[in-house]
Amino acid sequence: MKLLDLKFKTIFFLFLIGITSCIVPENIKQQEEIITLSTKAVISDTVKTYVGWWVYGEGQHIFKDEQTLEEYDLIFPNENMEELVELYVSVCEMEYFPMECEMTGILSGSILSVQEFKILYIQGCGE
Repeated sequence: MKLLDLKFKTIFFLFLIGITSCIVPENIKQQEEIITLSTKAVISDTVKTYVGWWVYGEGQHIFKDEQTLEEYDLIFPNENMEELVELYVSVCEMEYFPMECEMTGILSGSILSVQEFKILYIQGCGE
C-alpha cells in the first residue's frame, strides 16, 4: 500500500509541476533589454598625417596610431591592392610584421582612407 501511495504522490507532484510550468501569468510582460555601447566616432573631412604601424595579414590592412594607440582599418583608393600586398610582403618578408609608416589620408570613423604613405622603419630589422 505504501509503494502505491508513493507512486501516486510522485505522479501527482510531476503533474502539478507540468501544469504550473505551462501557465504564464498575464500581468508579466516581456521586457527587452537594450544595451548601448559608447563608440568613439571620429569623422574628419580634412587630410591629416598619422605616424604609426601598418600591419597586413589575411587580406586585412590595419594601422595602429602611435599617438593614440587606436587601430584603424586601411583602405587605399588610389593603389592597386595586389601590388600593395606584394610591396608589404617584399619589405617585411612576412605577414603580420609591423612596418612603421607615415600615412596621409582622411579618417572616417574607424577607417583611414590613405592618399599617400611613406615607409619610415621596419620593426625588428635594426636598420
